[in-house]
Amino acid sequence: MVQAIRGMRDVLPEEGRRWRTVEHILESVLHAYAYEEVHLPLLEFTELFSRGVGEATDIVEKEMYSLADRDGDSLTLRPEGTAGCVRVLQQHGLLFNQTQRVFYRGPMFRYERPQKGRYRQFYQMGAEAFGMAGPDVDAELLAMTAAFWGALGIESSVRLEINTLGSSESRASYREALVAYLSRYESELDEDSQRRLVTNPLRILDSKVERTRELLSGAPVLGDFMDAQGSTHFEGLCGMLETLGIDYEVNPQLVRGLDYYNLTVFEWITSELGAQGTICGGGRYDGLVEQLGGRPTPGAGFALGLERVLLLYEQRNLPTRPAADVYVAVMSPAEQVYALKAADRLRLSVPELRIRVHAGGGKLKNQLRKADQCGASWAAIIGADEAAAGAITLKQLKTGEQATLPIDEAAGRLRPSAENAH
Repeated sequence: MVQAIRGMRDVLPEEGRRWRTVEHILESVLHAYAYEEVHLPLLEFTELFSRGVGEATDIVEKEMYSLADRDGDSLTLRPEGTAGCVRVLQQHGLLFNQTQRVFYRGPMFRYERPQKGRYRQFYQMGAEAFGMAGPDVDAELLAMTAAFWGALGIESSVRLEINTLGSSESRASYREALVAYLSRYESELDEDSQRRLVTNPLRILDSKVERTRELLSGAPVLGDFMDAQGSTHFEGLCGMLETLGIDYEVNPQLVRGLDYYNLTVFEWITSELGAQGTICGGGRYDGLVEQLGGRPTPGAGFALGLERVLLLYEQRNLPTRPAADVYVAVMSPAEQVYALKAADRLRLSVPELRIRVHAGGGKLKNQLRKADQCGASWAAIIGADEAAAGAITLKQLKTGEQATLPIDEAAGRLRPSAENAH
């Protein structure tokens, strides 16, 4: 039997229901902040990511799924969403001299070692804000992510770390000093850090290798190279977070893994998922639009890993919404068409309900057993008398109470169940 590709994960119905619940909560918060959804293609020209994400990043160097199409062009399955989001808005004239607040969601692809909450096909939800240069939009993005965790009930499981990378000029000065320092210990660095010393030295600050971290304890500190722009922006952000009551820690070694970041960077971290603790990360990327061929446009955003957020949400042990709220059962095949029509009328009257119509025949007892199996609270039983009267018999499966009602009255009886389902 053919198996799934390593790192490409199947999502089965029960988990899919929890997944939709989490997405719905996140989407509700995004809409409350008036962010609008954009849909990004799965495939982009490889150049978009090599220019936008950075040729020296791990993603571009060794993690992308790329292929040549029939015209010989190099295409890549998107490994992240920000570069594609910039391309979409720039191509359609939605950036210059405008402000935009948008979000996207869907699968991303990276060739990484699969582990709990981390797959080669993984799902992200991201938000991006363009045309606003001040720390106020950074604070809004962090307030929105904090609202996510509150709405999901996982706020006690996460903490916020922030840092500033300064302007491109101060970052370049720091990069030069860091390379000079680490070059003295090159032979003692781990293999990845030796490679990054040439290609992307700031990423060495993220190393988890013990000896490399010991060496970094004596390295230059980015804050010592900060210019007035970077300091003012960061101080403004910290003040806003304190006013908003959002707790944070300043982590001077937080740099994020993508080349396009400047000024603010942040991560929401948990200690409940093992070594892979980051569930959401982002920051500012004021030079990215220009880097991809547009006019200078400030930008900031974040992306969260849905699989990791779902793992934290599942730890709350909340009851999962059932596959169906109402199970329509028929006394004989003669009532099957009426059952389909009655179910459609209920769906129109109470669209929040999940209504499943029995198919395949069988005794009423077996149909009610299937209603229990799918978690339904109600059975809608239809026999010849109900069909003739334009009615259904509603049975509450937990208590056994039942009543025969016209379809519109039955919809009114079911409406409170729909409200409780959310």
